[in-house]
Amino acid sequence: MLAAPLTLATPKAEAAPSVPSVAEIYRLHAGDVTRWVARLGGPRMELEDAVQEVFVIVQRELPRFRGEARLTTWLYRITENVVRHQRRRRRWLGWLRKDEDPPEPVSPDRSPLEDAEARQSRELVYRALDGMNERYRTAIILFEIEDLPGEEVAERMGVKLGNLWVLLHRARADLTRRLGELTEAEP
Repeated sequence: MLAAPLTLATPKAEAAPSVPSVAEIYRLHAGDVTRWVARLGGPRMELEDAVQEVFVIVQRELPRFRGEARLTTWLYRITENVVRHQRRRRRWLGWLRKDEDPPEPVSPDRSPLEDAEARQSRELVYRALDGMNERYRTAIILFEIEDLPGEEVAERMGVKLGNLWVLLHRARADLTRRLGELTEAEP
């Protein structure tokens, strides 16, 4: 009896993940990127410039996107780096010359007094956040302000979930301390 020839099964090459075009990424995620820029950058961030810079980088880096991370995680990391760079640049320019804050639009749903109080509160929180360690700041913004689940925050920050909870605990304590110092310092 002749034995059947032994054939080795060759593993099938895994198909590369299909990557959407820049236009499709923009259509699907421009709102997310805009929200991330606004929340990470605070009220003084030049929103349109930062969002445009994010998508310029996306266009340049998209051919190198390997799909090892989710697309939203990759976009978030680009957004985070752009915001960090613009905040750093704004800080340097602020030291060189006094920048004036652009006026914020008035909300038709609130009275002028409520608008002023909301603006003051937001500015106070972002002043406290601006003085924090970047990891603490990012954790607070993603979890508390952006309201993302812990698993997604951990993934975006590149930390284990258990480490995120410790990081958030420390970040909250730091933010509370800074807010207390800022409110005591105000007249």
